[in-house]
Amino acid sequence: MKHNSLSKSEVASVIAAILISSIHVKNESLKNQIVVGAVLSSFLLLGLVLGLNVSYLQPVSASNNEDNDNAEETTNTATTTLNDTTTTITISSFTKTMRDLWVDHIVWTRQFIVDSASDLPSLNDTTKRLLKNQEDIGNAIKPYYGDEAGNQLTGLLKGHILIAADLVNAAKAGNDSAAADADQRWSDNADEIAAFLADANPNWNEDGLSDMLHDHLNVTKAEAIARLEGNYTADIEAFDAVHAQAMHMADALSDGIIAQFPQRFKD
Repeated sequence: MKHNSLSKSEVASVIAAILISSIHVKNESLKNQIVVGAVLSSFLLLGLVLGLNVSYLQPVSASNNEDNDNAEETTNTATTTLNDTTTTITISSFTKTMRDLWVDHIVWTRQFIVDSASDLPSLNDTTKRLLKNQEDIGNAIKPYYGDEAGNQLTGLLKGHILIAADLVNAAKAGNDSAAADADQRWSDNADEIAAFLADANPNWNEDGLSDMLHDHLNVTKAEAIARLEGNYTADIEAFDAVHAQAMHMADALSDGIIAQFPQRFKD
């Protein structure tokens, strides 16, 4: 945009007129405002004469304010996402999520046992899906205990699954020595998980957790043996027991987290 050229004398005349007008103003506050206006005008007019960029002296437009507000809102949203430790969810929703994760755990464990017992071609895909469930369980505790703890739990649970696979394969092959070794490692892994959880949450008693996890091992072992022996009635009964025990375990874990972080939950 082009501006009409102003001479220095014209600039001086405008400023002088503004200042003279202030002499006749009796209100001191208004007079001060006129003087300040004259000074600002002198900068603006002088800039026009010299061809300077004086845009920084202009008032901030409403659109600029809106842009700044949007930028601030975006930043706040990102911060909230990164520090999502204040989000609250209902107790029923959290409990259901934990139950769903452990239903996945026992369902895909059962499918692994079935695939392995019958040498089904789906065994590899089933194993991958079962291992993913351990990641899902680890991820579920990250909002409360952090990424490192979540990853550590995932590692322990994957160990639980892989040792179970060794146990099933050894039992299927009739290798009693290998089965006994896997069974001992499975038991030790359960104790490691119990110790890890008890250390993270004072509401979880280590001995109680260990007993609960060993119950999980025992009913799962009974399920696997029944399937390998072709006793399908016992196999189904064992899975019913596995399901009931897993729901008890899921609720115990949910109760512990809710008790430790009551501010994160609502009715």
